[in-house]
Amino acid sequence: QVQLVESGGGLVQAGGSLRLSCAASGVTFNGRAMGWFRQAPGKERELVAAISWSGESTYYTDSVKGRFTISRDNAKNTVYLQMNSLKPEDTAVYYCAGSVFNDYYGKPLFEYRYWGQGTQVTVSS
Repeated sequence: QVQLVESGGGLVQAGGSLRLSCAASGVTFNGRAMGWFRQAPGKERELVAAISWSGESTYYTDSVKGRFTISRDNAKNTVYLQMNSLKPEDTAVYYCAGSVFNDYYGKPLFEYRYWGQGTQVTVSS
């Protein structure tokens, strides 16, 4: 069983930065693509960023391109999301997720089967 624990959320002013971390344990971390999702009140959960198990391939939703960076350290079983130039519309609960595949293939809710408990990110204007 894969266990994912997020940290690094909090309250930040618009234009500020946060770095989320996700520590994985249980079933092997290597070999799995990893992703960060977010869900704002009243909205559907959306994939924000994804990274292949090798780290060579990444995906970003359009609204965060150029501002967010996903990375991973397979030796530490940890994935990160560096968030810069934060906007109030980035406010959401952010979830780390593990895929059953080694890369992202365009079907996030099918591919990602393992979830963390979520961490709140609030951006004030």
